[in-house]
Order: sequence, then C-alpha cells, then structure tokens
Amino acid sequence: MSVERAHETLDPPAEVFRPRAHGPAAKTVVVAPGRRREIVRRLGQNRLAVAGFWIIVALVFMAIIGPSLVPYAYDEQNLLEANEPPSGRHWFGTDDFGRDVFARTWTGARISLFVGFTAAFLDLVVGVVYGGISGYVGGTTDDVMMRVVDLLYGLPHLLSTVLFMVVLGPGLFTIIVAMVATGWLGMARLVRGQVLQLKELEYVQAAHALGIPSRRVLARHLIPNAMGPILVNLTLTVPAAIFTEAALSFLGLGVPLPLASWGTMTAQSLVTILTGDTWRLFFPAFFISLTMFAFNAFGDGLRDALDPRLRR
Repeated sequence: MSVERAHETLDPPAEVFRPRAHGPAAKTVVVAPGRRREIVRRLGQNRLAVAGFWIIVALVFMAIIGPSLVPYAYDEQNLLEANEPPSGRHWFGTDDFGRDVFARTWTGARISLFVGFTAAFLDLVVGVVYGGISGYVGGTTDDVMMRVVDLLYGLPHLLSTVLFMVVLGPGLFTIIVAMVATGWLGMARLVRGQVLQLKELEYVQAAHALGIPSRRVLARHLIPNAMGPILVNLTLTVPAAIFTEAALSFLGLGVPLPLASWGTMTAQSLVTILTGDTWRLFFPAFFISLTMFAFNAFGDGLRDALDPRLRR
C-alpha cells in the first residue's frame, strides 16, 4: 500500500485540539475546509443521495406554499363536489365531503413533516445528552444508565407509543411526546459507543492533562467528532417518525379532526379500494412512500460520504 493510500485511509479526527494562547483552556478547531469539500464532493457523486436531498427540499417547499396554491381551505366542505376525480378545478380531486385533496395533502405534509422533524430533533437532544454522559463517565454510572436503556428497549416502540396516547389523550403534542418517550434509545446507544471510542484518543487525553472541564471536553471535542454517525441516524429517524404517526392514524390515534396528516388521510381513504375513488388513497400514500425513500437515500449517501473506509 502506498503512503498516499495509507494517508487517505487513516483520516484525522474531524477537529484538531490546540491550546489557547491565553491560559490553560483549549480551543476547538472546526472541520477543515478541505475535508468538508471532500465530503460534499463524495456526496454529490451519489446520484441517489442527491435526488433524495432535492426531493426533501421540494416536499418542504410544497408543504409551505402548497395549500395557498388553490382557493380552498383544507377543511372547506362542498357536498355537491364530493368524490370528484382529479381535474383542472381540483388537481388531486375531492374526498367524500367535497374537500380539496390537494389542499389537504399539503396541509397534511406540514403536520407529518413537523411530527417527523420535531420527534427526530428531540430524540437527538435526549439521546446525545444521555449517551454522551453514559459513555464519558463510564464505570457504575454507565452500567446503571445502560441497564435503564436495556429495560426500555424491551418495550415494543409502537406499543409503548400507543399506551402513552391512551393515557395522555389524542393530540399533536401527545403524538410527539409518545414517540420521543422511547425513540431516543437508539441514539443514546450510538452516541455512547462513539464516545467510548473517542475518549481514549490522544487529543482527549491532552485536554484532560490541561485541566479542561469534563463538560467542555464532551461538548467541544467528543460530540462534534461523533456527528457523522449521529447525522446519519438523524436522517433515518425522520421517516420512521412519519411512518409511526401514520400507523397511529390507522389505529384511530392520529391527529384529531378536522386536522389532516398523510396518515389520517390514508386511513380514511382505505374504503376507496372498494368504491373506486382511489385518488384519495393514492396521493397521501405516494407522498409517505416518497418521503421515506428520500430520507433513506440521503441518509445512506451521507453515511457513505462520511465514512473514509468507503473511499474508492
């Protein structure tokens, strides 16, 4: 193996530790611009990941402006136009109450994407804090904290979410809380594993030798260098949360009426398989599938771009 090839395989940490010029504190240097350009270049070479990224951007954009493109509110009823197929007047057709499916689809996109992004963000915060502390402190603290995680892992995620919904009652806030209650466990395990590896590296030992507070070492040196796997996991958490919300809607525990989400629209439109008004089922189901594909494709591409062992 050539020296250049060996240098490519062994990437340095995402951040380099350097002491401050004034006093014993340390300064964290951000990811080198060259490495950022290399990650973006490799990500750009993955056409599936690029397509997933732009699909996500398009979905978010349409969720913002989509409902304003038609002169109908998502809850506006007109029984004289019930179950009309897609046309120039109603681009996605109407449902059995005469409500415009296009307006409801993109209003539902706002709720579904909000649930997905919010649940993923809260999973990130709780999982990073919990897993970071567990991995960094180690010892008995780590054992106790991980046994709690193992205990919660024994509960099926969907079942525990349903139990929270039954206890707390229906509502958008309740759905998010129920998802986060056990959704952070995977993130916590991931972060703990990364911190256990990174805290043995020389630049972390140097920070300890200089008397840097443990909180600062964890926040400035360990967590930033573990952001690659964390970001990949985050991109996969969003579609999982959207799919969970859709599953709750099928069980009658989705967002309360007259609010619309892709899950509730799909659940209410199952009957159209028998009646033939399949456009009511097609559009929300299609966008759920498209969103899951986009996030998974982008997440896989991001993982490949961040992992130096996958370089060709």
